Parts: sequence; structure tokens; C-alpha cells
Amino acid sequence: MNHIMQPALNVATVRGASYADVRVINQRSRALTTKNGKVGSASGSESFGMNVRVIVDGAWGFAASEDLSRQGVEATAARAVEISRASASVKRKDVQLAPEKAVTGEWTTPHKIDPFSISVEQNIELLLKIDSEMRAVPGVTLAEANLNFNREEQWFASSEGSDIHQTKYSSGAGYTAYAFAGNEIQKRSYPNSYGGQWQNKGYELIEELRLVQNARRIAEEAVALHHADQCPEGTFDIILDSSQLGLQIHESIGHPIELDRVLGMEANFAGTSFLTLDKLRTLRYGSDIVNVVADARQEHGPGLGTFGFDDEGVPAQCTPIIRNGLFTGYLSSRETAPMIGESRSGGTLRAEGWNRLPIIRMTNVSLLPGEKPLTLEQLIASTDHGILMQTNRSWSIDDKRFNFQFGCEIGWEIKGGKRVRALKNPSYSGITTEFWNALDAICSRDEWTLWGTPNCGKGQPQQVIGTGHGAAPSRFKNIKVGSAYKGS
Repeated sequence: MNHIMQPALNVATVRGASYADVRVINQRSRALTTKNGKVGSASGSESFGMNVRVIVDGAWGFAASEDLSRQGVEATAARAVEISRASASVKRKDVQLAPEKAVTGEWTTPHKIDPFSISVEQNIELLLKIDSEMRAVPGVTLAEANLNFNREEQWFASSEGSDIHQTKYSSGAGYTAYAFAGNEIQKRSYPNSYGGQWQNKGYELIEELRLVQNARRIAEEAVALHHADQCPEGTFDIILDSSQLGLQIHESIGHPIELDRVLGMEANFAGTSFLTLDKLRTLRYGSDIVNVVADARQEHGPGLGTFGFDDEGVPAQCTPIIRNGLFTGYLSSRETAPMIGESRSGGTLRAEGWNRLPIIRMTNVSLLPGEKPLTLEQLIASTDHGILMQTNRSWSIDDKRFNFQFGCEIGWEIKGGKRVRALKNPSYSGITTEFWNALDAICSRDEWTLWGTPNCGKGQPQQVIGTGHGAAPSRFKNIKVGSAYKGS
């Protein structure tokens, strides 16, 4: 891609850019759904384009185009310089980038089966088989299932000498059974709600999830919830399964540590953050066993926040966010890192595609598992009176990420270390730091799962991107429990 990238860098440099980078991106996606025995939607898309990002007179400029001719490329670079000069006329201060060594690199998502080598017909056959299993259960009124595959090939070059080629694959699958009865709707989802489980893997993920084998059980649980008791209200110890805890991490840790939110750059859309700069290395975020990292490295796992290099050429790295309960780090970029006295970017700048400006995004923000062997069943056995909550159904959190309420699809009351009854419509609420300081037990590595959140929205115009969140089932003491959905 040098015939595209080098002319763009040349034009930007000749026209006065002190820094320039170019990204050329080729994206392919496939999305399939079924609903009650029929194909709900089937779409495939391909997109190929480039962008140029420059600093001129201490201000950013950005332009993008799908015209990859020599003339189109040079015009895009010239437009980025023009925008940068206009931005400089209203700048508050000059952009300063944390230093980064030039890199020549190649990286590809480890995968066994290219998801696009599996035919659409095979995909639909699998979805309809799942659908049939769910609708075979009396009382199921709506069955929905989905498959999603993405491939992104990216070339990156900068005026500092970086030259990087990456190819990323991701796969996702999930389904939901709904049961309507009277004026109440109950649902159960697998392997998770909001599209299921997504990871940076090939089609082998779909085979690993045992989708067909779990479909009837999930449907039966949805129907049974209509006969379950209402979740009691009060103060209880609660155990969150790993998928619910993944969303809790996303909303009450992942978003508030985004440094652009903290600095007010996202306030008009995504809100701000309670994690003001004075709290770095002073705030007791959680209990002593809370250890959270933002880790984009492959060794952390195949998360949607895993890559070789971010979108400004910074190699993937691990940033400690919370160490033994103490808040220790933000998600940063080359521009924002110097603002908090860091000498290097945290490598978290990413964009949805070629026509979007990279912004700070979560990588894999994960709660590390407990160090001592502990299974979910052992955790339940050590709980005198509590509620186990599984699979998110709703969430609400303020724009500073401090006050929240979450509802789950199903709960289980625990008494004397045993599950005694299923509960419908469970919910819990709290204040972020009080909640994480109430964490008193985390299951060990064998119970830890790296969940994918494929639909995190941020920015104007909005960008939707995938993030990862690793978690093991965990117990929180004395949490306010209520009923988000009263029912009849």
C-alpha cells in the first residue's frame, strides 16, 4: 500500500505538517439473524478507504476518502492540512504527542477457521436448528438467533517511520428465547444477552459455544420464570456471574477511566467521569482483592480489545487500572498521556473504520481472577443468605459513571449455602466505589471468561466498536437489591 500511503505523507509534510499518519482499511462483515423459524435478516458488506491525520501549527486535521487514486489520495492529504490550519486558529494550546519509536510490524488475529470460508447457507442452517430447539419448548413465543463475522485489514504509516500491517478477525453468536404470558415478558439469553458472545477468533468460536446443545435449556428457563417468585427487595450479599460482571466492569470501570472523558473532550455526548485527575493513585476504588487491567496483548486472550498495534501505531500493552483496590491508571493516547505526566501512550486509540477519527476506546478491561482456588459452587456454599444474578437484562448509570442500577434475567436465592429457589426480575443498585469496595470473593482462573461487548458507542459522529471484559463470578456484601420489573 506504499503507493497510497507515501504520496499522502509526502503531501502532508510538504504542506507543513509536523506529524502525519495514514490508515488504509479494507473491511468485510456478515450479519445473519433468524426469528421464529424464518430468516430475519441477512447482510454482507465490504468497505475500502483511507484517511489522513495531521498536525499543522499545533492543531489536528483529519480527512478520509474512498477514492484511492493518486489524485484522490493527494487531495485527501491536502484537505487534512487545510482542516488542521483552520483548527489552529481556535486552538487553546499546541498538541503535544508522547514520544513513540517507529515500528515496522505485522500482526494477524490467531484463528483456525476463516469465518468467511463457511457458506451463508451453512450459517442459516445452524441458526434455524437453534431456533427449532427453542420453539420446541411449549410456552416460548419468540425465538431469535444471530451470527456475526468481521474481517478488517489495515495498513498504517506515519511521518515518523512506522509501517504496520494488521488483519483482525472477530466472530459472534447468540440467541434469546422470549415467553409472553399475561402482561409479562420473560427472556433467557445464551451465551450472553445483547448478541451473545463475541471474540477475536475465527469460526471455531461458534463450534466452541455449543449453541444447539444449550438452546432447549435456555428456552425452558424462559418459560419457567413466569412461575418463579419475585425477587425480594432489601440488602443482600449478591453473587454476579461472569457475564453480568463483565458489563458491570464496562460501565463502572471501563468508561470512567477513558482519559478523554475525564478531560472533558467527550462531555457533550458520552458524559464525563467521577475519576478526576486528583484521584489517580489516591482513590480507594475497591477492596484489596480488586485488580483490574486494560490489556490489549494477545496473551490476555482473544478479546474484542485485542490487537497488535492501536490506530496510531502504538504496540499493544497492559496498563494496571486498579491494584489491590487502589486506582492507578487511565486509558490514554499519545496526545493525552503527557497531560497526566505519563511519558508514553497507553495504546488505546482506535476508530470504527477508515472514515472515522481514532479516539480513546477500551481494550480488554478485565478483573483478574482470584489467586486461591474457588469455584462458583464453592462460592455459593460459603454464602449464608444471598442472591445469585445471571445475564444482564437492563442497565442505567449516570453520566459520571457513579450511580447505577442493573437488572438481570434470572436470580437464585441462596440460603445456608444452597440455591433454594429461582427468582424473576432481579435487580441491584449502588454507587461505583462503594460497590467495588464491597467485593469480598472472586472465583479463580478456571471460572474466568473473556466476554466481548461488540456494540460500545462513543463519539460524534458515533462510532460503534468492540471491547473485551474478563471476569469470574464474584460476591459483593450488603448490596441494595430490588425489582426493576414489578410485573403482576
